[in-house]
Amino acid sequence: MNPADLGVVQAYLKDLRLPAIARMLPDTLRDAEQHGRSPLDVLRVLLEAELEQRQKNQSQRRIQAAKFPYAKGLETFDFTANPDLKKSQIFTLAQGDYIRQRRSVIFLGNSGRGKTHLAIALGREACYRGFKVRFYTAAGLVNELVTAQNDQQLMKFETRWLKWDLVIIDELGYIPLRKLEAELLFQFFSLRYERGSFIVTTNLNFDRWSDVFGDAQLTAALLDRLTHKAVIITTNGESYRFRESMKAQTTD
Repeated sequence: MNPADLGVVQAYLKDLRLPAIARMLPDTLRDAEQHGRSPLDVLRVLLEAELEQRQKNQSQRRIQAAKFPYAKGLETFDFTANPDLKKSQIFTLAQGDYIRQRRSVIFLGNSGRGKTHLAIALGREACYRGFKVRFYTAAGLVNELVTAQNDQQLMKFETRWLKWDLVIIDELGYIPLRKLEAELLFQFFSLRYERGSFIVTTNLNFDRWSDVFGDAQLTAALLDRLTHKAVIITTNGESYRFRESMKAQTTD
């Protein structure tokens, strides 16, 4: 292996934006010489490495674009804290078929039951599988909608609503909405109806949603769209945050 030729090839690879191949080339060629690997096998190994690196980079960019508040994965979720929660169902959802089918997932349960953790974890899994995801708190989304309306940018904002394969709305129901806020949020759900998926976390049963939206007819129409073909999961086990806090205290 001629070092000068190797340097030239690596420079070409970097110009072609193939950094993983450029990085792995010396070791891969040495290994091929020692073990008598064919040129085709060497090419396969290098291309697999480049493809894997690109997929990781793309996943990371999707995760950053999703604007998750923090990193949470299924591997760190304590399913024993909520024995009624079906682990197999959550891991099936992680495969992303519900997004391909434009179905939604609704997590219902009291505060501290791990709803946000699961929503973020499923969102990250969706990013790994090539889906475009956007995370919002309900309050944050409403504020963005109202600002867009006031700035007469709502139509421009609407065009972005459909580019996301999955929108996560966290903590829906914690704060009552004003009339305009409720109408804008309804518009958001309606435009994406059967054109994209949602994950929604809420502490309220459906019969109390009119307390948040303030209009029984609007609430019924929204629930009709949101729950259509949705996967509804109740999380009413032991408080996840309380359990984690107690664990931390016992290890201190």
